[in-house]
Amino acid sequence: MSLDCTVTSKRSTRSRWRFPNRASEGSSTTISVDVPSSWLGPTDSHISPSNYGALSTPTRIVRLFLAINIPPDVRHAIAEASAPLRVAAPELSWIREPQIHLTVKFLGEQPEELAPRIAEAMKIVAARNRVVDVEVGGVGAFPNFRRPRVVWIGVSPDPKLELLHHDVESACESLGLPLDGKPFRPHLTLARVKPRAANKETMRNLARAAKSISYVEEVVISSIDLMESELTTVGSRYRLLSSSPLKY
Repeated sequence: MSLDCTVTSKRSTRSRWRFPNRASEGSSTTISVDVPSSWLGPTDSHISPSNYGALSTPTRIVRLFLAINIPPDVRHAIAEASAPLRVAAPELSWIREPQIHLTVKFLGEQPEELAPRIAEAMKIVAARNRVVDVEVGGVGAFPNFRRPRVVWIGVSPDPKLELLHHDVESACESLGLPLDGKPFRPHLTLARVKPRAANKETMRNLARAAKSISYVEEVVISSIDLMESELTTVGSRYRLLSSSPLKY
């Protein structure tokens, strides 16, 4: 026993679905329903229960960036050296010690299946770039301490680091990712400044504290890492997805 339901539109053929009819046995009823053509696809299609498994699941989106992760002892030394900054401006959003890094390229929200392709591209980039010796030191702010958005500790410019950045941008462009139009200014972010925290007195205290810091450290850049950033209620959580060693 079944109920025969037919849906029609001006540009469709009739499609039928059968449902149990508990009211009577051995008979069927046909119901024709006119629906707007916009409800239907370009062509009529029928999805049977056997086709349900073919429907794709939603793609997971992840926040990705490419980074140079520095050794833990250097991160600890930077955190200790920058302590006067945190005392001068506790209202700022200070980066936790384990998360201090040099961002090579922020990739933003991307389909999860793109991550292995990016990782493979970085292995190719790393294989043709040598390790880089740089100096970390000198505290500054973007754009300046009067109207800061980011407080950072600097990384000395180096031609090999510039070449690495160039190759990263080229590899990402080949994957359909946009080029970064801003100049590459290597740095380690120490804090981000929210508008409500950027009052004049706090910024003056911060600028004075920055001048008192004389920390300088030599660092060997030996890999480029693909990272995932997960936003949580207590801040970002980073996860290493792939590490590509540079050649010696």
